[in-house]
Amino acid sequence: MTDIVTFGETMLRFSPPRGDRLERTRELDVQAGGAESNVAAAAANLGCDTVWLSKLPASPLGRRIVSELESYGVDTQVAWDDRDEARVGTYYLEYGGEPRGTNVIYDRANAAITTATVDDLDTDPIDDADVFYTSGITPALSETAATTTEALLQRAQAAGTTTAFDLNYRSKLWSPDEAAEQYRDLFAHVDVLVAPVSDTRTCLGLDGDAAEMAEHLASTYDFETVVVTRGGEGALALHDGDVAEQSVFAADTYDAIGTGDAFVGGFLSKRLDGGTLREALAYGAATASLKRTIDGDVALVTPAEVDTVVADEHDTISR
Repeated sequence: MTDIVTFGETMLRFSPPRGDRLERTRELDVQAGGAESNVAAAAANLGCDTVWLSKLPASPLGRRIVSELESYGVDTQVAWDDRDEARVGTYYLEYGGEPRGTNVIYDRANAAITTATVDDLDTDPIDDADVFYTSGITPALSETAATTTEALLQRAQAAGTTTAFDLNYRSKLWSPDEAAEQYRDLFAHVDVLVAPVSDTRTCLGLDGDAAEMAEHLASTYDFETVVVTRGGEGALALHDGDVAEQSVFAADTYDAIGTGDAFVGGFLSKRLDGGTLREALAYGAATASLKRTIDGDVALVTPAEVDTVVADEHDTISR
């Protein structure tokens, strides 16, 4: 039995050396990155059996993504697109400190994933999985991707598989109103919702603190679990009337990309291991803090490292 199945786009990420600009660099570091595969990879590194479903061009670039994800222990179930026009989505990450900041430039239009249908994919792993996970990035890619996302969530629920969904709003892909309409269509098929405070305010128009947001979302849409992430202020989770909170763990930030995905991967892996709501929040927060020290999108961490971060906090509190 598979622990977690995810579905979504993974791109190739190109980054010039730190301090260099895209318009003048002669070097680009290449890595794979995508929200759903980041979650799968983080959970795999933490001991879960994970499967990633997607569609890629049958090309060296598509195979490059698969080989990297498999190196993290992820079982890749890919629909190969052999059309001449099939392409991999890419993004360019230019590191920069203040006041310039880090900039991301997407080149993902018409990627193979935008044509992925249920019939393209091997959906059998969903039926035997404990959790099926996807995020709001995937339905933003195309109408076809949105239809497929909803169909996979429906299939997972029909099979008794817990469904998990992260709002993951991206303003470069769609408007808040477009996102909100799609979110609400999907909510009926979601058991566990991950809701960043900023996305909840921007797209769903909710005010109040994290506890009020979680309560409203759970009661309105009948979610089993709601996790509200608050950036530097930590996270709050609500499940069956129980509320737990977790602050962030201090970290030297080397690369913040993928931090939220690392949190989700850690949270889900601990819940699948029988952890309480509070333990899962701590595990997610520790995984996220470790990710910030690692270059690339993926939390390449070990369970022992995560346990150490969590234990250090407990030791500090008990002193």
